[in-house]
Amino acid sequence: MERQLFDRVYEAVVNRETTYEGIYYTAVRTTKIVCRPTCRAKTPLAVNVTFYPSLEAAVRAGYRPCKRCKPEENGALRPDAVLAEQTDAIIARRYREKLTLQVLADSLAISPYHLQRVYKQVRGYSPQEKMERVRLERAKKLLLDSADSVADIGESVGYASPPHFTAWFCKRTGVSPTEYRSGHRGGNNDE
Repeated sequence: MERQLFDRVYEAVVNRETTYEGIYYTAVRTTKIVCRPTCRAKTPLAVNVTFYPSLEAAVRAGYRPCKRCKPEENGALRPDAVLAEQTDAIIARRYREKLTLQVLADSLAISPYHLQRVYKQVRGYSPQEKMERVRLERAKKLLLDSADSVADIGESVGYASPPHFTAWFCKRTGVSPTEYRSGHRGGNNDE
């Protein structure tokens, strides 16, 4: 590895940045341990570090996976990203339900606070915003691809009250569901 690249990767390790997560693995000569670049263990001195392009390469070179960051688990995804993926999967399956942060956290056996913090750190927005996005995309698709009534579409994306669905849709898109379906912008036609 050229010195300039080594310095950039090492700087990411020092700052525990996700830039090289799944791209390089940090092997420490003095401990014979290989970690993810974002490992929370004490940062090794640069002179003791070798970067490997895969976990397998580091293991073949005689390093064992770190017990703290567990680079052998979850492939290239770090644990926080795995949690966000699991949350997204639950939302995709259960978006029709009343999914509160507590319900999501209980499904993952973690605290709501931890889920909110980690999810927002990984995705840049909250689990609630993800739920809103999924519902909106499903509603748009149904409005364009089906002949179902606006009330039925609202119910199928988790809104039992047609006026509530219409108000929510208008707030998110700037047009009513009927206007969206017909392809017109503007007007005050609410269903």
